[in-house]
Amino acid sequence: MTFTPSDALQRVKPSATLAVTQKARDLKAKGIDVISLGAGEPDFDTPDHIKQAGIEAIQRNETRYTAVDGIPELKDAIVKKFRRDNSLEYTAAQIHVAPGGKPVIFNALAATLNPGDEVIIPAPYWVTYPEVVRLLGGEAVCVKTDIGNGYKITPDELEAAITSNTRWLILNSPSNPTGMGYSAEDLRALAEVLLKHPQVWIMTDDMYEHIIYGDFKFATIAEVEPRLLDRTLTMNGVSKAYSMTGWRIGYAAGPVELINGMRKVISQTTSNPCSISQWASVAALNGDHSFLKARNAAFLRRRDLVLDWVNHSKGLVAPTPEGAFYVFADCAGVIGKTAPDGTVIHNDNDFCSALLDAEAVAVVPGVAFGLEPGFRISYATSDDLLKEAGIRIQRFCDSLVAK
Repeated sequence: MTFTPSDALQRVKPSATLAVTQKARDLKAKGIDVISLGAGEPDFDTPDHIKQAGIEAIQRNETRYTAVDGIPELKDAIVKKFRRDNSLEYTAAQIHVAPGGKPVIFNALAATLNPGDEVIIPAPYWVTYPEVVRLLGGEAVCVKTDIGNGYKITPDELEAAITSNTRWLILNSPSNPTGMGYSAEDLRALAEVLLKHPQVWIMTDDMYEHIIYGDFKFATIAEVEPRLLDRTLTMNGVSKAYSMTGWRIGYAAGPVELINGMRKVISQTTSNPCSISQWASVAALNGDHSFLKARNAAFLRRRDLVLDWVNHSKGLVAPTPEGAFYVFADCAGVIGKTAPDGTVIHNDNDFCSALLDAEAVAVVPGVAFGLEPGFRISYATSDDLLKEAGIRIQRFCDSLVAK
């Protein structure tokens, strides 16, 4: 019998970030000294008090099914988190917990999208956003942003993208893949546009909220403009700040009607998130956050290290990220050049492939994030590896010849 993929499956591309990470693993298994800068997860361990909470949950036999969208204790911790960190007031009935950020996005869009509904996604974007929209039969309206605006959508660009079919706008701040963040002023200007279009809902992906640098102050749109609260889904999770990527807990807060719809979706798909992970997440949200200061200092040091060698590499340039642990480098200056092996760099895919072949450094091409030519560097790895990666990338850029 021949396998025939569904139309929905054929609309979806595989994750480019996971593909790069796997390719790097495969090369390492062959004995090649690959430096992978494709990972989207912190290289720090889950804090001990969070791990201990998971262990204690196992010892208490908290190992059975839970409520499909979260235990009461975790929902209470999330309500307190939004009040403490974002000055947002929610009830437990407005909270949705799922096994990761991706399921939160899927559940929200599955509960709301009809075929032909449009979702505005500023590019560069996290690779999953448009694919989930397409999987569910919606139309991903990807708005390409400009490096001069910090890769952020402007009010005029947003206004131009909205139609009568627009159902959602997805905002990610600080951004994966750019690390750039929307200030309260930026969000207020976007909110003025959104207030004129009551059919448009807003999904904010705030996963990197606690990984920010310098004078940047995190803000989320429902906090900045309360009049949008009744059509905003504010999403977050424990993966990045608490180094809990494998624990798989994402959460969101929004209008009761939307949360009820999302609960119906999760009840027939994944069911509840892992019970042990939920108890560990209670400890994460309610517990000590002092560890973040040292970790953010390490990320800041690495960011500056990467920025230095990117901006001193021929043909590359990057803005200064305000959060997360990525640099998005523009590589327009190398397009059209030729590598020593004769490879012509026609686009960012060519650049990343040639870099991997020549110098064994793995990065993710900008085309995967909807904006080219560029590539994403993750600096969630050691200083020594980042220094060596910089030497290799600069050497590769120096080797390219214009013809």
